[in-house]
Amino acid sequence: MNDKQIASPLFSAEQLGGLILPNRIALAPMTRCRTTQPGDIPNALMAEYYAQRASAGLMISEATQISPQGQGYSFTPGIYSAEQVAGWRLVTDAVHAAGGRIFLQLWHVGRMSHASFHGGQPPVAPSALAPDAQVWVVGEDGIGRMVDCPLPRALGIEEIAAVVGDFRRAAANAMAAGFDGVEIHGANGYLIDQFLRSTSNHRTDGYGGSIANRVRFAEEVIAAVADEVGPQRVGIRLSPYITARGMACPEIIPSILEVARLAEAKHIAYIHLSEADWDDAPQIPLHFRHDLRRQFGGAIIVAGRYDQPRAEEIIGAGLADVVAFGRPFIANPDLPARMANSWPLADFDASTLFGGDARGYVDYPAHAVNQ
Repeated sequence: MNDKQIASPLFSAEQLGGLILPNRIALAPMTRCRTTQPGDIPNALMAEYYAQRASAGLMISEATQISPQGQGYSFTPGIYSAEQVAGWRLVTDAVHAAGGRIFLQLWHVGRMSHASFHGGQPPVAPSALAPDAQVWVVGEDGIGRMVDCPLPRALGIEEIAAVVGDFRRAAANAMAAGFDGVEIHGANGYLIDQFLRSTSNHRTDGYGGSIANRVRFAEEVIAAVADEVGPQRVGIRLSPYITARGMACPEIIPSILEVARLAEAKHIAYIHLSEADWDDAPQIPLHFRHDLRRQFGGAIIVAGRYDQPRAEEIIGAGLADVVAFGRPFIANPDLPARMANSWPLADFDASTLFGGDARGYVDYPAHAVNQ
């Protein structure tokens, strides 16, 4: 270990659930759309991609739909079929052989979808309210385009229970596929986040209205997943200050803190904050970070345009335990080593982010020590 590693909190070990992470650098979940078709099946190329980045203290997989109903983008992986489970086993075996640790992110997009994924029928949501958003859809010509999300239909009460069951089955399938744990995607305007916010949830039954009602779906999903795989194998991603996609909500902060309290009651391993990552995005105030620490005793992961100095600062202040990096990890598969040795970071090619082949995916080289 060099002097920089000794001085940096990023290179100290961290207990996260039942795992000991060798460093505090995580691979953030990033949609890359490289599955095998038909069937949205993970493959050997994806196994190579994740194994290349196994020096992260923790890897969180790209968002993975828990059911066909949960899909909103082309070529994203699922975790509901036997073929998908077998495909993900290629990934986890490769990651573990490389010494890594990986959680699967469980995803239901809700209204962030398109009728083409649902036999021409509208997507589902807490309420029939269209998002101000687009999703990436590959057309019959094989070209991917961003298209507007249509008006969704509201889930019936009995359907909500079925979705909770889908989360539970997906978590069980993730364990069968060899993952070390699962992260529930409750952020960024997807289904759980849609239930949390008064702007996307106009229900008048037990899942809408009050904060207690709007957090009920998240509470039921956390309980089901934790019961299925054990709470120390469970995290949840939340996005308190992100307002895009028509998600600005005046009560989101107390709602998020209530979810944190419920997560603490279930003793899950971590909360992962998805922070805004554009230039003029709102900053998360310190009082929220302290409030979150008071509500939740597990690990806190943060993600959102962090660089090494900011990552070291927030961990050193005790306001986060792990920092997840997205785009820097795409072009720098050896990101922890580059940070530890002050090696320069390569830039990623945004044109290869979604879909395609090995180019812009597994062909970014590790740093050449002798260059």
